[in-house]
Amino acid sequence: MDAAVPRASRFVRGSAPRAIRVSFEFFPPKTAEMEQSLWEAIARLAPLAPNFVSVTYGAGGSTRERTHATVKRILGETMLTPAAHLTCVAATRDEIDGVIAAYAQAGVRHIVALRGDPPGGAGERYAPHPGGYRNAADLVAGIRRCGETCGGLEVSVAAYPEKHPDSPSVAADIDMLKAKVDAGASRAMTQFFFENDLYFRYLDRVRARGINIPIVPGILPVQNFKTTKNFAARCGASVPAWLAERFENLDDDAATRKLIAAAVAAEQVLDLVDHGVTDFHFYTMNRADLVYAICHLLGLRPQQGEVSARDDALSVPPLPYGERGRASQAANAAIHFHLSPEGRGRASVASEGEGVRKVQKKSAASEPPHPNPLPYGERERS
Repeated sequence: MDAAVPRASRFVRGSAPRAIRVSFEFFPPKTAEMEQSLWEAIARLAPLAPNFVSVTYGAGGSTRERTHATVKRILGETMLTPAAHLTCVAATRDEIDGVIAAYAQAGVRHIVALRGDPPGGAGERYAPHPGGYRNAADLVAGIRRCGETCGGLEVSVAAYPEKHPDSPSVAADIDMLKAKVDAGASRAMTQFFFENDLYFRYLDRVRARGINIPIVPGILPVQNFKTTKNFAARCGASVPAWLAERFENLDDDAATRKLIAAAVAAEQVLDLVDHGVTDFHFYTMNRADLVYAICHLLGLRPQQGEVSARDDALSVPPLPYGERGRASQAANAAIHFHLSPEGRGRASVASEGEGVRKVQKKSAASEPPHPNPLPYGERERS
């Protein structure tokens, strides 16, 4: 009898250098209570040494002030690398170029370029701003051009395994991803998904289209099933029946819901690891415990040399701005001054190893449809 093939996910702790790389996404708080929750989440996750952390904007840049206050605090007071979203919505090219220049002045070297949602949110038809960037590909080219004056900016973009809600087809959506890559994007992070085969089939089509940048899976732990289902409907992401069944009749049983959520997320990420995936982007929803537990399963442990410094930096209430010298007050003031009310941003210092490792094949009976090799690490991009 043949010996069982060992699962890659059982050995992530024994790999050197660090086998798994993660990034975390947060949203700006609306209230003092939410602000406290956000910074508690950041403090909990920071010792895991993510490649970067990002802060989102609302539709049409509706959370501009809160977003940039959060980005400035991360940049000035912590040892984390904040990632700034930037969109085309409701702004001219000059206004967006001013945002890019301000981020570069503050020390940001990695921007995630997004088309952005219309001010009215999902359901409103998107229309480019007169004199603005037309779409995400156009924005990527603009960021690359602006970055030439500061030594270069890395640009990441979004990818959609089930297509963007506004795209007429998956093929058209992949054409747009190709345009973003041709314009200079070096990494894509996906919309969340719950069926891993959706991700692998998407990779097949992306690779067949000649797109070879890392496609990092976006993972959304199910903190609240009803909220997740509504969120998925707005984003065009499917929610499988089996997932609904796992949370069935648990509305009044928070303890069991939490256990089920952990089991679902663990099942998904460990299967991805077993098929060669090494990079993950977590949509945290500003909650740390579930994400931290998943990262623990992935072999990540607090970086002891950074824990005390991060504990100091991330204490609540806020420390004096700029204490850690990551960016001057003047540079951060420049960010605040140049950002238009309708901008949307996220950025970070260029990070290594955001690639996805070559896919490992299962047995013939259970082999998923993803035979194309994926680039491993930033240093082996084609």
